[in-house]
Amino acid sequence: MTFQSYFENRKEQHMQELKEWLSIPSISALSVNKPDVCRAAEWLSEALKRAGLENVSIHETKGHPVVYADYVRGEDKPTVLVYGHYDVQPVDPLGLWETPPFEPTVRDGKLYARGATDDKGQLFLHIKAVEAFLEQGLPLPVNIKFCVEGEEEIGSPHLPSFLEQNRELFAADYVLISDTSLLEKGRPAISTGLRGLCSLEVAVTSARTDLHSGSYGGGVPNALHAIAALLTSLHDEQGRVTVAGFYDDVPELSDLDREEFAKLAFDEEKLKQELGLDELYGEEGYSFVERVGARPTLEVNGLYGGFQGEGTKTVIPRVATAKITSRLVGTQNPQDILDKVERHLKAHIQSGATVTVTQLERGNPFTMNPATPVLQKAADAYERVYGVRPVFTKDGGSIPIVEAFSRLLDVPVVLMGFGLPDENLHAPNEHFNLENFDLGLLTITTFLQLLSESKN
Repeated sequence: MTFQSYFENRKEQHMQELKEWLSIPSISALSVNKPDVCRAAEWLSEALKRAGLENVSIHETKGHPVVYADYVRGEDKPTVLVYGHYDVQPVDPLGLWETPPFEPTVRDGKLYARGATDDKGQLFLHIKAVEAFLEQGLPLPVNIKFCVEGEEEIGSPHLPSFLEQNRELFAADYVLISDTSLLEKGRPAISTGLRGLCSLEVAVTSARTDLHSGSYGGGVPNALHAIAALLTSLHDEQGRVTVAGFYDDVPELSDLDREEFAKLAFDEEKLKQELGLDELYGEEGYSFVERVGARPTLEVNGLYGGFQGEGTKTVIPRVATAKITSRLVGTQNPQDILDKVERHLKAHIQSGATVTVTQLERGNPFTMNPATPVLQKAADAYERVYGVRPVFTKDGGSIPIVEAFSRLLDVPVVLMGFGLPDENLHAPNEHFNLENFDLGLLTITTFLQLLSESKN
């Protein structure tokens, strides 16, 4: 039986299993969902056992647990460590979902659910690829290990220390991750770079209490006005971040860099149509793919304060808050950027208001040479299945643990994604195109077979 017919015969079964996992609301950011996060880890543990993996175990951390499993059969085989995460993003705004986020639904060849593409759906491919070898009695061409965490969506705060304490357990020749996307339908991509990440929350306060706007309006500080002015001060009219020293460790794009980005032949007009935009926006002097792949950002992700209900309430709010993230490139250090942004915010706060900054996530940028032999094997696998050789890209997103894997284990990290850029990860109506579910299974099995040819 070929792998293609094997997967075709089990497609309905695989889909039912994945739907079961996706129905667990494993939202790591919300304390109320902690029991669900644990339940998702337990479900994964059982799935790994059913697939034939050995030494399956759930390791507690100071946060959410890490799930481990392996199948090691020979020193002559390369060892691949598969990383993924079973936690998911919050679902807000719930009203924009066409179907409930934790009631997985297939329509138009797409599986809709929170976590469908980020990252339960993509991780599930690796479990079923390994199972395909073992269930058919075929020798697994590599030694395999799984490291699956429940805190990626909150910046993996506890996994780096867990890795340091368990380096021997996770020792491998390669790390394999599917948590990125194709360039577009039918055009696979291998990411050779990820932006780093840091985040903070800022609170602006004024008076001791909310005030009546008729009695006090125009005579006292307004927290919402103050935070709006403060956030506006973070960028100039050309889209550049105005924080002092923000670009100190950002390399300028070389002519070769720009040639490589141009090879992607990215259609900005098509993107505008898909997003319903009249114009794109960003740092002046750079294309869209350059902005999201090789330039740092500072973004406001949430802003709230004052009256939020229906109708009108004539109030001057005493407090307003905002959530801010930066995507980092080059040798930008997350702690350094957080400190610089905090200094800027405190220096530019409106007179009469006060600002409090709470620093949150920190993750380093990651980059890898596309000429690395294992990346070329990954490209071979994509080409055999998709019929076209993948492009090497730099991804605008952040997977903070990738840099930690590369540094702590001192091995190449292979980022083989099977999502698509428009699958609404982190947004309402997240989904996974089932065409890439099918092709992803074949690509992974092909890649594992190609890896068995050598340990280079």
